[in-house]
Order: sequence, then structure tokens, then C-alpha cells
Amino acid sequence: MDFQQLQRDLLLQRWRTERQLGQPRSACGATNRISDVPGVRVGHHTLADGERQTGVTAIVPPGDNLFLNPLPCGAAVFNGFAKPVGLVQIEELGVLQTPILLSNTLAVGTLFTTLVRDAISRNPELGRSLPTVNPLALECNDGWLNDIQALAVTEAMAQDALDSAQADFARGSIGAGRGMSCFSLKGGIGSASRSIPSLNATLGVLVLANFGALNALTLDGVRLGEMIGPLLPELTPQRDAGSIIIIMATDAPLDARQLKRIAKRAGAGLGRLGSYWGHGSGDIAVAFSTQTQPNPPEDAALEPLLAAAADATEHAVLDALLSAEAVTGFRGHHRPSLTQVLDELTKS
Repeated sequence: MDFQQLQRDLLLQRWRTERQLGQPRSACGATNRISDVPGVRVGHHTLADGERQTGVTAIVPPGDNLFLNPLPCGAAVFNGFAKPVGLVQIEELGVLQTPILLSNTLAVGTLFTTLVRDAISRNPELGRSLPTVNPLALECNDGWLNDIQALAVTEAMAQDALDSAQADFARGSIGAGRGMSCFSLKGGIGSASRSIPSLNATLGVLVLANFGALNALTLDGVRLGEMIGPLLPELTPQRDAGSIIIIMATDAPLDARQLKRIAKRAGAGLGRLGSYWGHGSGDIAVAFSTQTQPNPPEDAALEPLLAAAADATEHAVLDALLSAEAVTGFRGHHRPSLTQVLDELTKS
């Protein structure tokens, strides 16, 4: 029997009977979301209006004033075809001074201004007797499904995402993920978490998934994209471009250097899915610790965190694909959901 065909049959059988894919390599957190890290919250504002299919997602760490009490933070850039703000100072100083906002590429200026106003509201002397703040805003290009030239994202939308943040949050075609595509299917927001008993800690991941070529899509070791393509003859192909943003949070007391090491391991998770970080893709991971006074363990103790970062990234992307609903938007462009496609495959 062909081994690859056997793998495919097993994958589809699991989907047919359990409606699940993916086998975590270590124990998940309580809800398998980034908010399993205590104090971390996520909020969305979604715009689903004809050709305008976009939105904002906020990742809000614990603490009322990150400007005065910044968190250790590190970042890794796998491919820099991207327009974020805030990464340069994080690389230099290794601290996070604001919540994190995600949206489409042309909304970055709006996100920056929103975070500045939010910081000023908590620090009236910011930029006067106090230094200026370093907002962190990251983006993916949702221009296939969203009329990105409409510049539809407003400060009010971004502030609403911040204000609505909570531990119990939705994933899929929501917030910043509304107009995103992934492996030529509907992408968006996904999340996962892993328990790290040796450090008495949790690692949580949230992704904004907007990357990948369909023929490369690999799930559970199966080149599933090669099976999907013939079912979707009208599908407009997607290059391994368009970007992915990966946000990691942990309550392990790590310093900025160690967090950067953790962030780098997101790349292993992307590789398992079939991504090679194509020329036109902005693939960026940011990792922060919720502990304001790091007391870092020896680097050898990071081993389970390194493994969890790859595993949780892979499964956060899978969560985005399985949570997303199909969307039709700009110029009638359409992205079907992975769940629709898997249901068709199980019928054949």
C-alpha cells in the first residue's frame, strides 16, 4: 500500500469522525489559547462591509501602564518584506511598552497613533517631561479580499479592539484576520498554548495567518494541498507571500535574549506546514514575558519552551484555518474555508 495514501486516509478519517486535525507534541493549556498565560487578553474589531473586509486585533498583556512597567520582549524576523513599527527599539532595548495591535498593511499609521493616544491617556507628560513611547504595530496585506486603498481602519476601531480585549476571544475570520488568506484558503486569527511543567509556566501563541502556497500545505505530515487543488479549479493561487505575524506570551521569567531565542523557533512550526518564507512575505515573531522582573533560568532549561514554540505555532496556524469561515470581498474575490474543503474530501 502507498504510505502517503495511507497517511491521507488516516487524516481524513480523523476529520470525518472527530472533526480534528493535528497532534500536539506536548500538553496544551486549559483553553489552548494565548490567554492561558495569566493576564493576557485579546480583542477584535471586525469590518465586514462589501469590498471592505478587514479589522484590528489587540493583544493586551497584564498591567495598566506598560510604559512605566515594560515587559521583557524579543523578536525574530524570518523574512522582512513587512511594514511594522516598533521592532527597531525592541531589538535595541528588549522591552515591550504598549499592547500589540495587528491589522492590514496600510493601517499601521493608524495603529501607531491609537497606541500613542492610549499611552498618553495613562501618562499625561509622555513626550514632554517623559520620553516618547515605542508602540508595537504589525501587519499583513489583506488586499486580495479587502479594498486596502479604502483606508477603512480608524482609530476608533483600533481603540475598540483594545477596550474589548478579554481572555475568552474568537478566532478565524475576525478582527485583523477578516481579510487574510492562507495557503489559498481563508486564513486569519489562530491561537494555541502549551504547558511547560518543568518551569511551572505556559507558552501561548497567537497568529495572523496570511501566507503559503496551496500545493505546499502539509498537515499531520500529509501533503494535503496536493489533494485540495483539483477540488478547487476556480481557486486563485496564492504565493508563499502575504505574511504571518506570530505573537508569543509566556509567564516564564525570561529575559529579552532568551525570548528572542524562543521567537526564532516559530520558524520550525511554519516549516512543518510547508512554508519556506517566500520573497514577498513578512514573517515575524514577537515573544514577551509577563514577568516584569526577569529571573532567567539557565539556557539549557529552555529546551521544552523551544519545542513548544514550534509546536504551538504550527497548531495556531491550523486553528486559524479550521476556525475561519469563507469570505467574499474585494472585486468578488473569494477564499473558501478549509473545513468546507475537508468535508468535500471526506465525501469522495
